[in-house]
Amino acid sequence: MSLPSPATAPPPPVPGEVPPRPRTVHLVTHPEATHHVERLVGGQHDSDLTPAGALAADRLGSALRDRSAGAAGTSIVASDLRRTRQTADAIGRALAVVPTFDPRLREKSYGVAEGRPQEWLDARFVPPPRVGDRLRHDEGVDGAETRLDLAVRVYEATTHALAAHEGDHLVVVTHGFAATFVVAAWIGMPIESAGHVTFPVPSGSITTLREDTFFGNRAVVSVGEVPYRL
Repeated sequence: MSLPSPATAPPPPVPGEVPPRPRTVHLVTHPEATHHVERLVGGQHDSDLTPAGALAADRLGSALRDRSAGAAGTSIVASDLRRTRQTADAIGRALAVVPTFDPRLREKSYGVAEGRPQEWLDARFVPPPRVGDRLRHDEGVDGAETRLDLAVRVYEATTHALAAHEGDHLVVVTHGFAATFVVAAWIGMPIESAGHVTFPVPSGSITTLREDTFFGNRAVVSVGEVPYRL
């Protein structure tokens, strides 16, 4: 089976694809949502933040306000699912910024499994092979996206956000699995090489990405930091 074609696999948003500039990207994963505590399959199931998750979102906003103080412009872009909207809105209140929303930043779809008990999916899930085409692997669940489907749309969303953003700080609010492909896009990993990559991050965390002024490098400064206590 051939690798993704250029038509379905966009290039990563390296300088040249998007304008190079010094900037910091704060990649945020939404905090605790109702599907976590109810042990339901998340994906694109449209759950809400729990009370603890809403408090964590406020704490994330406070942490990001401290980190972006004095910045020449901050933007927020988020997945349009309710739990990420609620997180982005809380951060936006702290930063006095109105978020924008991009459905391409949604979590991977698990098709007919979404909203069902996690044990239902666990009994049917077909794990990807250790070797072979992991990007197009069928997990055995009707309507579920492949890793390739997820990577393509997240790369496109990351490219759009970086190209449209003109300030010093960009906040991207997404989900645990989707966050891996924001980081992979940031470092310039071609999609056809992303079959095994993962950056495990907890819910309610910040991953800090920075493009420097002198060398023009794209750094991964920290991964999955939780800078608050509840």
